[in-house]
Amino acid sequence: MSAQTPSDRTVARHGWIQAVTTVLAALIAMAAVAALGLWAAGAADLPGNAFPRVVAATVVTAVGGSIELSGDAGAIADTQADLTVMPLSVTLAGALVVAAGFLRPLRHRAVAGTSELSGWAARVAVVWLLGLIGLALAARQDFEISLGDGVVSDIGDLLGASPKVGFEADLPLTVLFGLLWLAGVIVLAVLVSPRAPLPARLLRFQEPVRPAAFAMVALLLSCVAVGLVVALVVAATRGHVAETFAVILLGLPNLVWLAFTIGLGASWEGRVQGPFGLPVPHVLDEVLRTRDISTLDLSTLAEYDGRVWWLVAVDAVLVLGAAFLMATRSPARVRAWQHALHLAVALALTVLAICLLARLSAHYGLSLLGIGDLGGGLSGQLLLRPRIWTAVGFALLWGLVAGFLGALSATRVRRRGEVPAAGARDRNP
Repeated sequence: MSAQTPSDRTVARHGWIQAVTTVLAALIAMAAVAALGLWAAGAADLPGNAFPRVVAATVVTAVGGSIELSGDAGAIADTQADLTVMPLSVTLAGALVVAAGFLRPLRHRAVAGTSELSGWAARVAVVWLLGLIGLALAARQDFEISLGDGVVSDIGDLLGASPKVGFEADLPLTVLFGLLWLAGVIVLAVLVSPRAPLPARLLRFQEPVRPAAFAMVALLLSCVAVGLVVALVVAATRGHVAETFAVILLGLPNLVWLAFTIGLGASWEGRVQGPFGLPVPHVLDEVLRTRDISTLDLSTLAEYDGRVWWLVAVDAVLVLGAAFLMATRSPARVRAWQHALHLAVALALTVLAICLLARLSAHYGLSLLGIGDLGGGLSGQLLLRPRIWTAVGFALLWGLVAGFLGALSATRVRRRGEVPAAGARDRNP
């Protein structure tokens, strides 16, 4: 009989109970954040007891799942609708809980076998898969849309056009992207945590990757913290408390990470038309509510409010802080140019992820007898998309400069692997 290694014996400790607890805690946290945000936005008043189904759909989109919108307005009418958005406040809540639950059984260890990590991840993935299927089956609902009073309503009644719109989760895509989301969260958690064990053959990647990954996560969370403080101040001084808390609980990272990329020099394209509106500062809505696609960057925003140039100063502080943090967590033998390169790559990947996650689009339209969209309140479009390569290019430049400066500023800080001089040892026995 072969002897078990300590790593193999540890696999048994990471059982199904811990996996179920981790997944349930994540789903409850995401559902709670989504429910509170939707309640603050007024979704609790939706007809047909739709609120729980809307919460389920929100959680589905938060993990990358797909929601299909459908419309029906009778034989002589047509409706069209589409929606692409991730409520990143809900996403962030779930990611933090999953990461903490996954790492907890692995703490206080330096090395873990590949079979142990893959087995523990597989248990979590199986339970997560069941949760995704349940959410996808619950995320479906139909609504009737009122045509209001007037000619449009009379035409609809005469021709038997009763517009409806509904949503339904795409089960295969929800499962696929939901599992990819889970895999990304687990990999990022292992990369970021300094105490998470790695297989022995991957230890050589620990020094160049973990400090940069930790610094980027700290940077993103710092952006959210700054945005949260600003939002609370706005709610306390300018009113609109319910709307502000709806934004905080549903899309605060969407806004602050968008602002972060703009402060770096990135450009976005967007448009707001019809009844749709962005839950953003008024200046953004003014820039985007035009007849054609608008460019959203520092210069266009500054035409409406010169205070947006403060984004550059805030970004400089945050990126330099991340560079200093990365340098202090890196071994002392890493040179300044290596710090610059590591931060440039990490910041570019971070900005790329923001560009992919924070874009959104929504459209709804109703036509009768094929004649256009009827009524200003019955159609609309919302669009926000990045110019990805411009954003990534600016991130590389910022990362190179800030990484070099961060390394220089950390030279006076004792770092891991650094041996103190004899005089310092005498002063610190």
